[in-house]
Amino acid sequence: MERIRKKWALRERRHQRAKRNMLGTPERPRLSVYRSLTNIYAQVIDDTAGSTLVAASSQSKDLREAVKYGGNVAAAKVVGKAVAQAALGKGIKKVVFDRGGYMYHGRVKALAEAARAAGLSF
Repeated sequence: MERIRKKWALRERRHQRAKRNMLGTPERPRLSVYRSLTNIYAQVIDDTAGSTLVAASSQSKDLREAVKYGGNVAAAKVVGKAVAQAALGKGIKKVVFDRGGYMYHGRVKALAEAARAAGLSF
């Protein structure tokens, strides 16, 4: 039980450290990524207003048909492209990338590269 508590404490510290210098502003909101074992989620957040401007996930109704399984790199690419298109539709071109303490590798990297390819700059 102690090992689990320590693991969660380390996770909390990692997430706080990752977000410390990355607050989203109206001019440059934050693109936040969360990944679970079976899905991946991305949202564009304005931290000053405390609101989510755009969101996309592998569980979204419009993406569920395009993605067979949400926990792989192919799903991350689809979600990255979808969140970038939605952000560009709202006039958001520049964002701050918040990887949420995850390594910039695999699904997180695929999502970021797909968002860049779709037109977001960070």
